[in-house]
Amino acid sequence: MAEEAAAAAPVEFGGKTYKPLADGKYDAIIMGTGLKECILSGLLSTKGKRVLHLDRNGYYGGDCASLNLTNLYRKFVKDEEPPKAFFDLLGANRDYNVDLIPKFIMAGGNLVKLLVATDVTRYLNFKLVDGCYVYKKGAGIFKVPATLDEARSTSLLSLMQKNWLRSLLQAIDAYRIEDPKTWKGSMDWSKATCAELFKYMWFDKDTGDFVGHAMALEETDDYLAKPALPAMMAVKLYGESLARYGKSPFIYPEYGLGGLPEGFSRLCAIHGGTFMLNKGVDEVLYNADGTAAGVRSGSGDDAEVALAPLVIGDPSYFPPAKLRRTGRIIRTICILNHPVAGLENPDSGMIILPASQVGRKSDIYVTIVGKHHEASAKGRYVAIVSTTVETAAPEKEVEPGIALLGEMVTRFNNIVDTYAPADDGMKSRSFVTGSYDATSHFEATTDEVLDLYRRIFGEEFDLSKPVELPTE
Repeated sequence: MAEEAAAAAPVEFGGKTYKPLADGKYDAIIMGTGLKECILSGLLSTKGKRVLHLDRNGYYGGDCASLNLTNLYRKFVKDEEPPKAFFDLLGANRDYNVDLIPKFIMAGGNLVKLLVATDVTRYLNFKLVDGCYVYKKGAGIFKVPATLDEARSTSLLSLMQKNWLRSLLQAIDAYRIEDPKTWKGSMDWSKATCAELFKYMWFDKDTGDFVGHAMALEETDDYLAKPALPAMMAVKLYGESLARYGKSPFIYPEYGLGGLPEGFSRLCAIHGGTFMLNKGVDEVLYNADGTAAGVRSGSGDDAEVALAPLVIGDPSYFPPAKLRRTGRIIRTICILNHPVAGLENPDSGMIILPASQVGRKSDIYVTIVGKHHEASAKGRYVAIVSTTVETAAPEKEVEPGIALLGEMVTRFNNIVDTYAPADDGMKSRSFVTGSYDATSHFEATTDEVLDLYRRIFGEEFDLSKPVELPTE
């Protein structure tokens, strides 16, 4: 009884007395249940920290949520129960898990290593994405070769370009930055640009686009003027991920990406973390010296406060002074009643439209999933077309991707502003996670989480645990 009384004691802050939010005092408070926030709450809890995790929504996942039809309707059409006609058109609520963020997981990437290292894989079942495709202006889409036979037979590249590409891939495999003998053409890729390397390799524009956008998965052509090493190591990661399971470098969890934050939430809960959904945050509290103090929910006599020396959250929970606007992204969710034409297997796939092939600065991405991944009803497919916004008419910017899909049952446009933290959070101990980018995978997301872990704890997270994921 004494412990219950202590837990319910009022909270003092700034000369005022507040009702306690949950237990009132924690080691860390996390706002938003997106993937980044949930990974961090899981890692904090395993380090023995008392964690309070809040979300204004009634579901887990934040921007990484996978929504059923009711939540999809409420978010994009009207905040009320959808009419019967909506279900008649699409099917049952239980059959849909529609992602807000269209991304796949690199099979050999750091997110997989993080999932394995924390044992969150026990909560999830993964399946392969069936294939990756690249768009070529005037010719349509081509499967990115996944086997030696496919590489030999593809009409995407000429015979000579195939030979030169094979030479580059061999060079990537042999490259060691500390050994100049392994440098193709005596070029130090940490200094030579991608454009210089491609010129040396005799690549034409289409081959350069293929390597840079379909294998290195670069979002724009800016990489061409930068040192070649990061892009070539991204090509190496693509190849290693492809070799792991065969058909494509990507895997995807059954029932949508929302399972990822939910898995890390379970990890946090097992280690004593407290979760509260439908609980908004009205103010992030700071001490007089600018360091994080906690959060306030509600106002007036109903205000509740929880205190903690560490506060983490997505940009929507922080004041503008803590944020730096980085742009806009459009993600158009399309529900189809037919397979996407041109895919060898209609169950799932990724189509990349390189920027220069569609007259843009940024690539357009199309992700396709369906019943095979428990993302939609049988005979329905969820295709999400996304890109970085470049004009005042974002809906028109995704049209090259939309044109590949054919007739659709319904469509929802999700246009969002993107933000990054205004500072590194070290001094204030309040850490803002960045908005999700328009890229096709989670590697940048995972790199940000690992960097946040380093800033919070002053040490690297150990990713050395052997990697093996359950896939069909």
